[in-house]
Amino acid sequence: MQIDRRRVLDALPAMIWIALPDGRAHFVNQRWSAYTGLSLEQACASGWQAVINPEDLPGLLERWRSILASGEPGEMEARLRSAAGGYRYFAINCSPVFDDLGRIVEWYAVNAEIKHGKRAEESLRQREAMLAAAEQDFQKKALEENERNLHRILGSIPALAWAAKPDGEVQFLNQNFLDYLGITAEEARGWGWTASVHPDDAAGLTSTLQAILASGRPGEAEARLRRRDGQYRWFLTQAHPHHGDTDSVVKWYGTIVDIDDRKRADESLRENGRNLGLIVNTIPVMVWSARPDGTAEFFNQHYLYYVGLSMGSKDWEPTTELSDYWDLTASVHPDDAAGLDATFQGIFASGHPGEAEARLRRYDGEYRWCLFRANPLRDEAGNIVKWYGTNTDIHDRKRAEEALKRSEAFLAEGQYLAGMGNISWKVGTGEILWSEPLYRIFDFKPGTVITLERIASRVHPEDMHLMGVMLDKALRGESDFEFQYRIVLPDQTVKHLHQIAHLARNDSGQIEYIGAVLDITQRHRSEEALEKVRSELAHTTRIMSLGALTASIAHEVNQPLSGIVTNAGTCLRMLAADPPNVDGARETARRTIRDGNRAAEVIARLRSLFGKKSASIEPVDLNEAAVEVIALFSGELQRNRVLLHTQLAGGLPFVGGDRVQLQQVIMNLLRNAADATIPVDDRPRLVVLGTELGEDGDIRLFVRDAGVGLDPHGSERLFEAFYTTKAEGMGIGLSVSRSIIESHGGRLWAEANEGHGATFSFSIHEYVRPEIPVRFSSVMSTPVSASINRGFA
Repeated sequence: MQIDRRRVLDALPAMIWIALPDGRAHFVNQRWSAYTGLSLEQACASGWQAVINPEDLPGLLERWRSILASGEPGEMEARLRSAAGGYRYFAINCSPVFDDLGRIVEWYAVNAEIKHGKRAEESLRQREAMLAAAEQDFQKKALEENERNLHRILGSIPALAWAAKPDGEVQFLNQNFLDYLGITAEEARGWGWTASVHPDDAAGLTSTLQAILASGRPGEAEARLRRRDGQYRWFLTQAHPHHGDTDSVVKWYGTIVDIDDRKRADESLRENGRNLGLIVNTIPVMVWSARPDGTAEFFNQHYLYYVGLSMGSKDWEPTTELSDYWDLTASVHPDDAAGLDATFQGIFASGHPGEAEARLRRYDGEYRWCLFRANPLRDEAGNIVKWYGTNTDIHDRKRAEEALKRSEAFLAEGQYLAGMGNISWKVGTGEILWSEPLYRIFDFKPGTVITLERIASRVHPEDMHLMGVMLDKALRGESDFEFQYRIVLPDQTVKHLHQIAHLARNDSGQIEYIGAVLDITQRHRSEEALEKVRSELAHTTRIMSLGALTASIAHEVNQPLSGIVTNAGTCLRMLAADPPNVDGARETARRTIRDGNRAAEVIARLRSLFGKKSASIEPVDLNEAAVEVIALFSGELQRNRVLLHTQLAGGLPFVGGDRVQLQQVIMNLLRNAADATIPVDDRPRLVVLGTELGEDGDIRLFVRDAGVGLDPHGSERLFEAFYTTKAEGMGIGLSVSRSIIESHGGRLWAEANEGHGATFSFSIHEYVRPEIPVRFSSVMSTPVSASINRGFA
């Protein structure tokens, strides 16, 4: 808990002031200022001397210097002028405050008015002068009468007064004194009054009074006296000798002043001072103070420990001023010292709080970054009386900030190279935060406030419905979503973007989506170019197959053409008969039409296979497609004496794909199987083509041969482009076939048989009719047709 010393001192019912170890005043409380009419600034600038009675000032200054030199508590007396005019007597009690090493750091003083006592003493002195004069003119009786009059005067003043013989034996206590102690005059005479002194203070008081009596000079002592109600209170006993016409003391006069409240105030101040010192030296912060000109004045223990010094070390000189021993830039890194000094000179000159960063040498010799802060302390007039500051070790934070800056720089550079930006979207408030690369992707000025409307202004019209889908997902609170869409920039440039986001909740529990947006325009263009190359390769492969299929095509077309010629001749003969055989001619004409249609179908399939057109997704009966390929390839199989068996499963569902492309894959697998059996002479050249329903629900087509089998060293490269095991092969058939099957969402693979040869298989999904065919759609809910369209675009 922080203690406000000023507030405590202002609240005490006493006139209090504080001085530095050299005696210069640097604080007066409100009660002191209210009595004298001087402000704190005026009092600290030696203006306090103006309120001291000129007759008392020399003696007061001499006594003050004596107390400072002794380092012990003491008391002074002087008349102080009030703000309203007029002087009053005050007892000024001073007490030093020590630090943990026993050095004086401040002097505390309390002014207690002793008006009544001074008047009594003055009256006593006047009466003594009268008695001295009367001794020459009157007899002893007159002197005794004067003494009685004096006692009556002492008894009438409103103060605790007393009179004693030269040896200190009390002769008189005024009635106020007797009433206060609750004793009679007889009980008080001699040294009987000391029975009211606190037992712990009796010996010290007696010793001090004996010393005063022996010196013959004025003196004072403090002790606790028991009031009539039994309460002990602190009193200040002041004794003044009366010499009469001789040099020897003929009587002692004195007063007793209740200083219990002042004593408690002094103790409270000392306790507050100790508490403040304890707090300052206990808090784990380097604390320092400086004078108004910036010269160092104080460093707490934590500061000294941090830099490897302490007030008890051999490097510390208690008699040396702090400003001479060390300054605020001591132990600062040489490269930072000049800049720190210039910054603090500017702060001190401006009179405003400020801060600076510099490296400070720690006790182990390591220079660590610290934050230096300074704040001025002002008096009531607004003048700076002191500077307070702290040094905070920020080395670890500084290193973390540097690492964070490097990480942010790397992240920004990585995002720039990857064409990616981060996004944060608070669904409830609509607040959207973007990283800098995202502004560049959307061609928005950095710092522009981003809203859904502003984003929508860039989205391609054909993809606007995707924003609605995204908003619906967010409002439903789905944990993740992923979209691909296009944006159109002001210069009509079209970009393809891929956005992903993950649901999170911030500290206030609000829904927030954190995600990233990736510019995939270049990748999309590369995929389109790659697909075009694949299409060209597929077309080239089909053209290269033309030579190998010429004989089969001629065989297929020759049979229907021969049938057409034969049927036409037969029809003519039947019509030329007498009578004409009309029914026979009609039947022959039907067979002619059948053979003509058969030839047309062969030509149509041939044109489809070797034509160059875009793929179209449709339901395909895989068994029917395989039978058509077998019909085209049967002639070549016969010439090479290859036996073909089929194992086509019935009741299979349709697959979704391009019929011509799938037939191209089947023909390629069939030709490879036939080629693999040609070198075989010790066993039948057998090829099996079959279909079946897979365990995962996909439809599988396989081609198994009894040929030479797979090369163990090259089986992993079978589907690589331009890799081939044939002397006349180009190495693109299997590569193109795998691309076709994967673009259909399927899989093509090869495996060695247990006996001879190998089996090549592919599987694709069952055909599902798309509800809304779109070009770009949510990746999480992409229709099959849209997926295939992207693969064949």
